[in-house]
Amino acid sequence: MVKRGRSRAGTSGGMTAMNDHPTTVRSATAADLDEVLAFWKTAAEDTSISDDGDGIARLVERDPAALLLAERDGVLVGTVIAGFDGWRCHLYRLAVHPSSRREGVGSALLAAAEERFAALGGRRADAMVLDRNAVAHHAWRAAGYGPEPQWSRWVKHLADR
Repeated sequence: MVKRGRSRAGTSGGMTAMNDHPTTVRSATAADLDEVLAFWKTAAEDTSISDDGDGIARLVERDPAALLLAERDGVLVGTVIAGFDGWRCHLYRLAVHPSSRREGVGSALLAAAEERFAALGGRRADAMVLDRNAVAHHAWRAAGYGPEPQWSRWVKHLADR
């Protein structure tokens, strides 16, 4: 579990810690899954074919540490899936509740994901980011990520929704 204090720009232009509501990052459990699905409807852009109870349950069963949750005072404020297939590190479903954006939640989630990847021997992380989500582009760039224009994502759906 990783605990991070919130920060916000102070009046002097520096960063001041706001530890009255620290962000705690932990791995999801089976008991969290319904809450996570409901959260994504509020906080995440679009949905995927895997955004259902069976899909998320398979994820947590196969890799219990992959789905990371950010909480403040026991309330879910963010998620990220930090998947590692033994070769590449993949980030999906970085979502922060609209009322908690720009408060360090996404940064805490990405730091925890990157720590997980480093511990597993990962050397490069990639993120799935919707082209039309300009807010997400800003957040990913601020975290040091950038698009690779020479790559395109090719998809074949194996099951109907």
